[in-house]
Amino acid sequence: MAKILLVDNDPGFVNSARQVLENKGYEVMTAASGEQALAVMRKEKPALVLLEIMMSYVLEGLDLLREMANDPTLKDIPVIVVTSLKGTKVKAAQPSEIYAAVDEWLQKPVSPDQLLERVEEMLKVKAA
Repeated sequence: MAKILLVDNDPGFVNSARQVLENKGYEVMTAASGEQALAVMRKEKPALVLLEIMMSYVLEGLDLLREMANDPTLKDIPVIVVTSLKGTKVKAAQPSEIYAAVDEWLQKPVSPDQLLERVEEMLKVKAA
């Protein structure tokens, strides 16, 4: 099954999302910061990234998206933002080109069914 990188510094969310995804057969890797995420992505090449925007500092996830967009080996990895921030508020505060790398926004709390549905849809689109 596909490798998914879960980037979030909330252990509760990481543990629950990991369990949901692993129960469906996905290989789940985790990172608690943008720096850790870049290292994992460069080594493991995940099929999909689930990303929180706010981690060790406000909007750290957006910095990670910029790094991904500027790296030819990472720029095509699909990203689903799973955040407690309202996506439209974050989008309005940042330049629009950052969001080219974001394939979807999910608002926390996200149900296990909704998370799985979006992950499966994103992986199908990537495979097509």
